[in-house]
Amino acid sequence: MYKFLAKLNKQLLPSYSKKQLDLTKASKFQLAIIGWRYYVTCRALD
Repeated sequence: MYKFLAKLNKQLLPSYSKKQLDLTKASKFQLAIIGWRYYVTCRALD
């Protein structure tokens, strides 16, 4: 299930690392997206 979610995240959600987003200037919404992507990626790798 997490592998499917990881593929969906890659297609639908923005990649802030490619945009070189400064985490200290990120909004709460952007931080939530980063956290969600991290959580799903970690679970998909297990």
